[in-house]
Amino acid sequence: MDHGELEMERGITITSKVTRLDYINNQTLNIVDTPGHADFAGEVDRILGMVDGVCLMVDAREGPMAQTKYVLSRALKMNLNPICILNKCDMPDALSRLESGEVENELFDLFVSLGADDEQMEYPTFYASAKAKWATQCLDTALGIARDCREDFVEENKMSSILDSIIDYIPAPVVIEDHESRTFAMAAATVGYDKFLGRMCTGRIFSGSVRINDSLKVVARDGSINENSNNVVEIFVNRGVDRVPLSSTSDGSDAVAKAGDIVTLASVPDTIQVGDTLTSSENPINQPLDTPPLNPPTLSVDFGANNGPLAGKEGSIVTASRIRSRLFDETDNNVTLTVSKSESDSDKTVVFGRGELQIGILVEQMRREGYEFIVSPPRIMTFICKETGDKLEPFEEVTIDVDSVYSGTCVNALTGNRKGVLMSMTDSDDGKSRLVFEMPSRGLLGFGSEIATLTKGSAIVNHCFVENRKYAGLLGDGLDKGKLVSNDSGKATLYALSSIAERGTLFVAPGDIVYPGMVIGESSRPGDLEVNPVRAKATSNVRTVNKDAKLFIPPPRFFSVEEYIGYMSEDEIIEVTPLSVRLRKAELDSGARARAARSRKKQLDAAKRKKA
Repeated sequence: MDHGELEMERGITITSKVTRLDYINNQTLNIVDTPGHADFAGEVDRILGMVDGVCLMVDAREGPMAQTKYVLSRALKMNLNPICILNKCDMPDALSRLESGEVENELFDLFVSLGADDEQMEYPTFYASAKAKWATQCLDTALGIARDCREDFVEENKMSSILDSIIDYIPAPVVIEDHESRTFAMAAATVGYDKFLGRMCTGRIFSGSVRINDSLKVVARDGSINENSNNVVEIFVNRGVDRVPLSSTSDGSDAVAKAGDIVTLASVPDTIQVGDTLTSSENPINQPLDTPPLNPPTLSVDFGANNGPLAGKEGSIVTASRIRSRLFDETDNNVTLTVSKSESDSDKTVVFGRGELQIGILVEQMRREGYEFIVSPPRIMTFICKETGDKLEPFEEVTIDVDSVYSGTCVNALTGNRKGVLMSMTDSDDGKSRLVFEMPSRGLLGFGSEIATLTKGSAIVNHCFVENRKYAGLLGDGLDKGKLVSNDSGKATLYALSSIAERGTLFVAPGDIVYPGMVIGESSRPGDLEVNPVRAKATSNVRTVNKDAKLFIPPPRFFSVEEYIGYMSEDEIIEVTPLSVRLRKAELDSGARARAARSRKKQLDAAKRKKA
């Protein structure tokens, strides 16, 4: 159901989506799609409170991944019954794993390790190919379809078998009977805003029913009842990926939503937040519905107005107030983000999120809307344990699938400077290795681009939040590499870049605009190196073989926004415009940077002496 621009480009699910399916015998199925990436885990927690069962989708070639473990663990803790679907069974590299039972054994071991009860362990398993539009519970049939591609087999094993299994295996919605007169109660899973319809709320109705023009109140998560009330203007449901009014449904029924439905109500009270309960103003409930709390953020970054030499030349929205307003508007639709004003700088806004990808998606959305701003280096959130007084930080479980020849390289990359601990290592017959680590979240910053280089792009990295643990101490040296920093402004020339390319990896191409303090590449040695990328070839009448030789430079290295977030050093910021993304030093003056570096070194030496 992914249909957003960034979702289509990146091939990932960013926001959860729901659709309504009218099936046989007047039965209605509400199907919810959740993200799988760890940075959007907050979406998973909220959505699982709306459903009565889960369909666990697993790639038959890869088996259960780190995100599979996280989503399944949350579902099992909420006593939801699973249906397992092994997808892409018609792929050549999946056949051998299916024949040997390897994928099913991995799936069974995963359920056991997560503490599934006897009823949950009796899950039905389907073998399917979503692209070819077939599904079956018989392994021999699935292998026959995959090998022979017989059309009659496909016709006999359509996707309806999965829908039938949902009706048979997953229980119908439970209607809460404790509420007086079955009064209306709906848990808010998603809150948004529409400039024509006002505040909107999506959630599941647990008791009673609601019609257009019904008056509703909000019962907060803490049990307090807000006296403000609003009349429902419209009731929407999703059909496919489109939101349509309930009054225009195909069966011609009245615009009434009943318990068990997942609907969107328009013009609800503005005070509503995710986790609150909507109830009838005439007969409100006394206690809010039980909804899962949101997980705390793991990192924060600062957003501010661009203060560089090229400020205002590429973006149309550049002021700090407009940027802050846009960030606060984002929290109306994205509850996993938290935004607040910076205490140290009144012109900056602090955004708290779950990871580099989540922040990178927000940055990319804003730059496509015409915003121009700067982003600070990420800061990992730390906590103080109330019982012991220890400093805590988030830890992640990292799963790496890589060619066996690079397994040692991955182990060295994570267990050294990044404080990772190797938990398990599994080799397969096809020359692949699966490595599982546990490590601090801050050790993952910048790891994606590094491991892609070390393994020549063959590594697949997945990670998910485990828990907050005792602070692991300072990370080792060598994570911050030296940078090539421009000391002049203008257009980069091929003549200057050809000599600079010998000292490291370039981030700019000939003709790109540069300025003093802008990072134009990565140095091959520790420490920053100032270079002049705009130096032009001297004009003279002297001609030699060397002087007229053709110049070549390797292609520059391009970063995505989230790669820059993980790559940047503490003294750098990202300059984001609708046309470009640049990395530069926070302090553009080289003299001021040198003085600040000496000051930091003195403070570090003093801290080491005090500790000794």
